Amino acid sequence: MSIRNKKSFSKNQRKIIHVDMDSFYASVEIRDKPHLKELPVAVAGSSETRGVITTCNYVARKFGIRSAMASVVAKKLCPNLVFLPVNMEKYRSVSREIHDIFKCYTRIIEPISLDEAYLDVSDSDYCNNDPVMMALQIRRKIFDDLKITASAGIATNKFLAKLASEWNKPNGQLVIYDDDIQDFICKLPVRKINGVGEKTEKKLLDIGVKYFSDLQKIKMNELIKVFGKYGENLYELCRGKDNRQVENNRISKSLSVEDTYLDDINSVKESVAELKKIYKKLLLRLNSKKKDTFSIKSCFVKIKFNDFKTISNQKSSMTYEYDIFENLLIKMLSENKKPIRLIGAGVQFSNNSQLRLNIF
Repeated sequence: MSIRNKKSFSKNQRKIIHVDMDSFYASVEIRDKPHLKELPVAVAGSSETRGVITTCNYVARKFGIRSAMASVVAKKLCPNLVFLPVNMEKYRSVSREIHDIFKCYTRIIEPISLDEAYLDVSDSDYCNNDPVMMALQIRRKIFDDLKITASAGIATNKFLAKLASEWNKPNGQLVIYDDDIQDFICKLPVRKINGVGEKTEKKLLDIGVKYFSDLQKIKMNELIKVFGKYGENLYELCRGKDNRQVENNRISKSLSVEDTYLDDINSVKESVAELKKIYKKLLLRLNSKKKDTFSIKSCFVKIKFNDFKTISNQKSSMTYEYDIFENLLIKMLSENKKPIRLIGAGVQFSNNSQLRLNIF
């Protein structure tokens, strides 16, 4: 499916653009180090031996390298892989410039991360209110000004726009008009639906559902019996329906800090010592917020072991004293005696006081 000039959106239809930068961190680094352009490049959160791949360029992806892969595994797949450290300040600066371009077309922008955002251009006067041309201009402007590429999806809702932006990567775009929806989604695997992870996918496979078209055959009440309230979402999304608005001010439901270690942690004593450091960082971030703007509903601890298994535990609490986190950690370690490569700690906010998200 490709952009079709013979079709267009009606005046009263929603017009949503999802812009997704192509291997953003790696692209920014290669832009600044052009001699790396033809080489496999990965941006990793730590060292080559203990880190995790944050992102990699498309040359590296040909070797099977992907985000969240352990650096040591990536190195085995591609011995010539070039590792670069993460430079968040640089990426935030470039992201701000990208958002300045977005603002030329609309003020209704929902940032998902530094490299991804939804734009509602339904009422924009640019390009005669043609979202396809707006997406094309935005992508060209990003490349002309910043020398990095972006992909885009255009549709009448966020879910479809997100699916479309993945279709012609890198440096491409796709539009899904309403009368193309069924043809586009019917053969997509159900894991493309928001919230369908490994466990949910297995449940769906167990009842004979592999593709969107399979899911469309199941009644809503039957989905609710199996999946609870989420069954309603499955019913709507598999039909390409999504009423979510593009939110100018997204809210953060939680705040957390985590550290990955160069050497495995092998004792409770070491783990507690590291947790104290993490707690101090968490406290600094929480104390930087106005205390009358949020309230806590729970505290949680996350652990990743050296076999990459991740576990977490939480406790309902309106406060975030250190003892809550230490007790959670010790309980988790009493049930899992394996070397640790990552520890994290955080809080979840109550629904009526979630923090405004500021990605910059």
